[in-house]
Amino acid sequence: MNTNRSVRVKDIVEKFQMEVINKGTDYDTEILTITDVNRPGLQFIGFFDYFDPRRLQIIGKSEVTFLRGYSAEERCKRFEDLFCYEIPALVISRNLDVFPECLEMAQKHGRTLLRTKYTSVEFTAMTIDYLNHALAPVITRHGVLVDVYGEGVLIFGDSGIGKSETAIELIKRGHRLVADDAVEITRIGSTLSGTAPELIRNYLEVRGVGVIDVEKLFGVGAVQDSTQIDLVIQFEKWEDDKFYDRLGLDENDTTILDVPVPQITIPVSAGRNLAAIVELAAMNNRQKKHGFNSAREFAAQIDGHIDRVTRENELKNQNP
Repeated sequence: MNTNRSVRVKDIVEKFQMEVINKGTDYDTEILTITDVNRPGLQFIGFFDYFDPRRLQIIGKSEVTFLRGYSAEERCKRFEDLFCYEIPALVISRNLDVFPECLEMAQKHGRTLLRTKYTSVEFTAMTIDYLNHALAPVITRHGVLVDVYGEGVLIFGDSGIGKSETAIELIKRGHRLVADDAVEITRIGSTLSGTAPELIRNYLEVRGVGVIDVEKLFGVGAVQDSTQIDLVIQFEKWEDDKFYDRLGLDENDTTILDVPVPQITIPVSAGRNLAAIVELAAMNNRQKKHGFNSAREFAAQIDGHIDRVTRENELKNQNP
């Protein structure tokens, strides 16, 4: 699992086409390791308690207007106080003019000074979204990920149990392949997203046939770049002496990157239509998310019927 990810400041500059006003001494190697950004309004009045210098610093129209109220000497002190900390970069929004004192202190302390055409709110939102994806923890798992009726279904199981063959049948039924064999799983907030490594994207391997290009064979509608993972299905060989849930009342979760995901186990034996079962499981999971549980509804009807019969028998016994 890769949880210590980072983004270079250079990547942010290229991504958002920013102007580099001053390159810091560590510009080529400076990295961001957290998703938060900061607008240093409090720092410009001297409050540095709880200040995190690892954050990207952004100033906009409000901060610039505030700083115009200071003398050049006072502005110089304010910027020096900020640049004394090893911040990754200071970004000026709206293509606003740069104070000479700001440039002077950035050069003195070897800090990176950037400018963007976007407003502070726009740039903050875009940067946080980008960093949330770029810095999200990632794990690679062996399995197959398919999109079935809009539900991201991650299929696990031993090699040769039929995961890829099931994926082929699902594709023929109109569903989409996301990843085969290796699935890159990313946690963004409290959700999991899955995709295929770039090298094997859209490829699927079937024993006896070999590797096929799903997009070229079945069309662009048969593949999908990524999907949210909504359900995990574990394929395992059927064991006659093992008890399998037949009502669906037992709800189990598996944890991936500290995020719980509903999981069901499907026993595999000759003659079982696994693709149809996966379709059924996906639709049932979707229905559960909308508040309807067929198994509980069935159990409630049975309990209600038993209660009625019991009351009727009691009345008969009271009035023979």
